[in-house]
Amino acid sequence: MTLLQLKGIQKAYGLHRVLDGVDLVVSEGQKIGLIGRNGAGKSTLLRIIAGQEEMEAGEIMKATGLRLGYLEQHEDFLVGETVLGYLERVSGKAEWQCAKIAGQFQLKHDRLQMEARALSGGYQMRVKLASVLLHEPDLLLLDEPTNYLDVQTQLLLEVWLQEYRGSFVIVSHDREFLKNVCTSTVEIERGKATSFPQGIEIYLAWKEEQIQLKERSNRSIEMQQKQLQTFIDRFRAKASKASQAQSKIKQLARLQTIDIDQPLKTVRIQIPQVEHRKTFALRTCRLAMGYGEHVIAKDIEVEIQRGERIVIVGENGKGKSTFLKTAAGVIPVLEGTCTWNNRLKVGYYAQQVHEALDPKDTIDMYLGRYMGLLVTQEDVLRIASNFLFTQDDLAKPISVLSGGEKARLCLAGLLLSRPDVLLLDEPTNHLDMETVEALASSLTRWKGAIVFISHSRTFVHVLATALLTIENGTVKRDLRTYDEYVSDMRHQVSGSKHQDEVMEEKREKQEKYERGQELKRELRKIEKQLEEFSAKKDKMLKIFAEKPMETTPEQAREFNTIETVLAHAETEWLRVSAELQGFEA
Repeated sequence: MTLLQLKGIQKAYGLHRVLDGVDLVVSEGQKIGLIGRNGAGKSTLLRIIAGQEEMEAGEIMKATGLRLGYLEQHEDFLVGETVLGYLERVSGKAEWQCAKIAGQFQLKHDRLQMEARALSGGYQMRVKLASVLLHEPDLLLLDEPTNYLDVQTQLLLEVWLQEYRGSFVIVSHDREFLKNVCTSTVEIERGKATSFPQGIEIYLAWKEEQIQLKERSNRSIEMQQKQLQTFIDRFRAKASKASQAQSKIKQLARLQTIDIDQPLKTVRIQIPQVEHRKTFALRTCRLAMGYGEHVIAKDIEVEIQRGERIVIVGENGKGKSTFLKTAAGVIPVLEGTCTWNNRLKVGYYAQQVHEALDPKDTIDMYLGRYMGLLVTQEDVLRIASNFLFTQDDLAKPISVLSGGEKARLCLAGLLLSRPDVLLLDEPTNHLDMETVEALASSLTRWKGAIVFISHSRTFVHVLATALLTIENGTVKRDLRTYDEYVSDMRHQVSGSKHQDEVMEEKREKQEKYERGQELKRELRKIEKQLEEFSAKKDKMLKIFAEKPMETTPEQAREFNTIETVLAHAETEWLRVSAELQGFEA
């Protein structure tokens, strides 16, 4: 049964035609992943289907009684409105019904009475998902539903969508998510829609194969054209071959190559390289972080080395963004220390960084502010080109840029500043799938330290070399790989339990790591003591050498004490060093 049919949908913004005759059919039970580049018209198409935006031409036919559920990117929470109040207002359902659906996304008890606007981005997305489901839709329209969601909530949503008996159309830049939940693919490109009856991986392979087939066909046709033209040129003037030549001319006229759309440009990010040095980038000691009197996490003992690429994982609202803000100096340390290697320049990309852009600025003005001794006009033009801004685009005011273009502009500016360390809070938001994957690929080749948060599992899978986990009010190294972490979260969501042996092995690994960190701290303390007492010993030896006849009993006892302390410290240094080598072996 056909739920929805679109014919010839047209939409333009000014001179830019976004949708140019889009045709689409959505059948009962169909699960569609809607893909396309930034600005291709994916969100526009969803808004037109949902009746929130007018089309210029075309036709929309809906099944009788079709219930649509539309999840948009932007929230419409009222000031002071609680989660439960919002759900009741937008759904018209009873309190108990709202609470029941909200509970599927871990929105329970006190959270239902919290102000919706005060929640983290991830929890706000949960609220909006619950509001959509309360309408009991036959067809879901989901625009970037995984934005800001932690892994556990993404997996909850995945399982729910896999079991959902209705139909849906999902826009997402996360290839992994689309692969797991969608059985059909629609791509918007150059204003047209291409529908394919299988998932994204098979579609992209098929698309590449079609281009190669057309190229091979064109080469064959061009060879035939050349052979025919040679025959025509050779025998056209000969009376005996004139009729054959005329036949070949007609045959040549019928031979036409196939038009091949050239692939759209993809960002080619070249990050200014930094010198790789084996030293620490960030070190915290008994760090407490939070806002004012509200402590989110404490007793944080973390050391990050240069060259590491660390993803911060944990539930929404537990402090992932707070850790980055604290490390970046955006908010003050509550207790303890958070120390950067003073030779490093830190670059910070905030979650809503594009909102701070001056709409009156042009692209050229914004990027031009980074020019200086190390950044030339040529560098500005190169980075602009890398992020798909043409020479003509440079004069565009920021006010006319899309969310994806603003995100690309902020990333370009950040990289122009030539940092040694990148702190990235959801850098993939508003970026299309190709840009996300190109950014991850370029960052893997960069030698600086990266600490980041991302809901895009594809991005994290490519980039992360280590994990920091935020749970139980503190931040710790996690010895699992990211794939192991996701697998564990998947087991939790499905209700499975880990085997005792696996848990014991992971516990031992964690204890081993923590013991190693403890030994390193102990070693630094001993080395400091050795340095201090060696200096005292040298000072006393100098005094003894200058005035050997004036040595007092007190000085002799002090000297003996120093030698005893040094001997003990040296013994301890050897012991701790040997144990540490055993841990690192």
